[in-house]
Amino acid sequence: MKRIQKAFNVVLALALLSLPFIGWWRAQAIEDWWKLRGYTPPPSITELAQRDTMTPQATHDFYVNHPQLINGVSNFRQDCPESEQAIVLGCYHPVQNGIFVYVVNDTRLNGVEEVTAAHEMLHAAYDRLSSGDKKYIDGLLEDYYNKDLTDQRIKDEINGYKKTEPNDVVNEMHSVFGTEASDLPAPLENYYKRYFSDRSAVVSLADNYQEAFTTRTTELDAYKVKLDDLKGKITSEENSLQKQLNQINSDRARLDSMANGGQTDEYNAAVPGFNNEVDIYNQGVKQLQSDISEYNSLVSEYNSLAGELRSLQDSIDTRLAPQPAQ
Repeated sequence: MKRIQKAFNVVLALALLSLPFIGWWRAQAIEDWWKLRGYTPPPSITELAQRDTMTPQATHDFYVNHPQLINGVSNFRQDCPESEQAIVLGCYHPVQNGIFVYVVNDTRLNGVEEVTAAHEMLHAAYDRLSSGDKKYIDGLLEDYYNKDLTDQRIKDEINGYKKTEPNDVVNEMHSVFGTEASDLPAPLENYYKRYFSDRSAVVSLADNYQEAFTTRTTELDAYKVKLDDLKGKITSEENSLQKQLNQINSDRARLDSMANGGQTDEYNAAVPGFNNEVDIYNQGVKQLQSDISEYNSLVSEYNSLAGELRSLQDSIDTRLAPQPAQ
């Protein structure tokens, strides 16, 4: 009888200890039910979830926040006023109070809305982790960042968050690594299976739109090298030609002096060498003109490519601009 009583006491104690968790879980479930009651996601939102290969759990976390696609910087900033002088493409309002994604109309950046939506969904998912799960996942994220992360672009992105959001760096790691890091350790990869049936599809979308920037940036760097080399060559040619011209002018004056002084034989003997000197100079001038033409052509190509890069940057620039007074 004492054993039965003791077992009953243990079960009762465990039940009492679990009540806070059960209460929290049921409260969250009731709140979710209330938010989703009568909610039908627009087709554009459904498509985002599908293209991101969101699992039922991720889709639930996404829809609970009634995600919206927002056109126009001023409209977007009304919903995402944080960091108004930083480029922000989406935001999540804790706790489960909304996800907003900026509409990017530039087709060269296809995929940016999907990645942004997945990024913000992961913020909502991180909010829902238990303290134990969060501690475990935080450890995995920090361990990956400190030991295994090799992508410099992602490192720079995290370093940027350290400056702008120092209190939420691990939270941002959770979203960035889940949507942009191609190779994750097995424990993290398994964890993200909660949210994506094919996480590589999201990473591929991120790579595709990032490539629009990296390709042009790499090409611009190559143009800079060519332009610097060619500019150095042109400067060297101009200096050399100036010295040749000075010598030609000196030799011409000497020939004129011979001709005027009646030194016919000396003059005739010196003319072939002088003419050869002039031919070499004229060839150098033609080469200089060709190099200058090539330089100007490269500058035009560089400026055109730089314009493309600026237009891409403008497509995602959600910073508020100063407005003129009346």
